[in-house]
Amino acid sequence: MKILFTGGGSGGHFYPIIAVAEKLNKMLEREKIAKVELYYMSTEPYNERLLYDNKIIFKPVIAGKMRGYFSIQNFFDVFKMAWGVLKAFFQIFSLYPDVIFGKGGFPSFPVLFVARFFRIPVIIHESDSVPGRVNAWAGKFAQKIAISYAEAAQYFPAGRTALTGNPIRNEILQPSGKDAFKELGLDPNVPVLLVLGGSQGARIINSQIETLAPRLVEKYQIIHQTGEANIADVEMTVMGLLGGNPNASRYHIYGYMDSEKMKLAAEVATIVVSRAGSAIFEIAAWGVPAILIPIANHVGDHQRNNAFAYARAGGAVVIEEANLGPNILMSEIEQLMADTQKRDKMKESAKAFARTDSAEKIAEQIVAVLLRHQALK
Repeated sequence: MKILFTGGGSGGHFYPIIAVAEKLNKMLEREKIAKVELYYMSTEPYNERLLYDNKIIFKPVIAGKMRGYFSIQNFFDVFKMAWGVLKAFFQIFSLYPDVIFGKGGFPSFPVLFVARFFRIPVIIHESDSVPGRVNAWAGKFAQKIAISYAEAAQYFPAGRTALTGNPIRNEILQPSGKDAFKELGLDPNVPVLLVLGGSQGARIINSQIETLAPRLVEKYQIIHQTGEANIADVEMTVMGLLGGNPNASRYHIYGYMDSEKMKLAAEVATIVVSRAGSAIFEIAAWGVPAILIPIANHVGDHQRNNAFAYARAGGAVVIEEANLGPNILMSEIEQLMADTQKRDKMKESAKAFARTDSAEKIAEQIVAVLLRHQALK
């Protein structure tokens, strides 16, 4: 028996797949379902160690990206996508998986196109409140459709759609079991502001926090994840602004934070400032009140829609980039830091939104389809 995963080459697609694979492996072992092979088909492996750890075999696929704006690359990518579909045809014919789990993104299109041709059962998951083009199309023939936001339900058939939340890996969900303040060199008596710009960093967030550094360290400790490409510039600016400041040691800068470091940071954070991508679900699982700053003019306006959907659920406040300025950001930070009652309500709302059993629910559906398809062979 074979299960094939497919999705775009970003962490927002890849890590939920890993979360589902973790639950699948445990479920298959618990139910004593033997000889099940797992595969991942995309344009790149993204994280080979995690694939290996979860017994997933990588199969490359070629895919072209259809941009929502004029680009000469769109012309060439039409041919690239056609070649990818042809190559996927032979790969999938050779594998002939019992079920395919798709996370969306342009690398999944050749796989899902061929799956439809061969009538292989498909389950998809949509992370955003408004689906991307591939998932919107795949929803027309997928047997099961899992969604992260209730707002996404309107785009899919009601009888095949379930609100599951977004799958989150075990290592993110499990407590560290350590004294996080001690591990990070922080004072447990001073509130902590956690600033996340994503793996690449967000320069507009970095610049606002840099400007506020002298004001922030008067009252708070700051953990600032800048993105590795930005850390040198941020360090130089912040250290220049905090030169001679008696509270300069309260400012902690990281280019990149691995899962363990991020977990520790989440355990000490009083509030978090972040973009509004897939990190929303990890923030919700941590139960940390958030200030979200979605990317302006993001493809499909996904980040903005996600941010406001999460804000309506009660876990965050939103500042749009057009309104972002040091004084507005500082005002929102101070209001949340000062209002314990509001933060407590936001924590409760965040945990209710997180749906930390998402990966298990999706894994159950995959196993059910797997066994049903196998019985028909």
